[in-house]
Amino acid sequence: MNNKVINFKEELKLISEQWTLKNIAKMNDYEFKLVKIKGEFMWHNHEDTDKTFIVLDGTLKIDFIDFSVSITEGEMYVVPKGKKHKPYAENSANILLIEPSKPKN
Repeated sequence: MNNKVINFKEELKLISEQWTLKNIAKMNDYEFKLVKIKGEFMWHNHEDTDKTFIVLDGTLKIDFIDFSVSITEGEMYVVPKGKKHKPYAENSANILLIEPSKPKN
């Protein structure tokens, strides 16, 4: 067991580039990753797993083929497996992702 307390703000200071994932913890077969985002990511899906987005600050938008969601600070959204989506942020947003250790895009 790791006795280290993880501080999101301190870990985010170590990320200098947008869309660069930083693994901060692992629980069973799941990883917790911090990412700073601004702009668009590509359309993609995860055939074998759901993916959880938790917004620490800012606003994250996720486009789907037939609808969009907007997630703000303190909110989360689970993208169902197999659902094609494109995350983006008009302004910078800090996100905590929870996904299996070996996601397949």
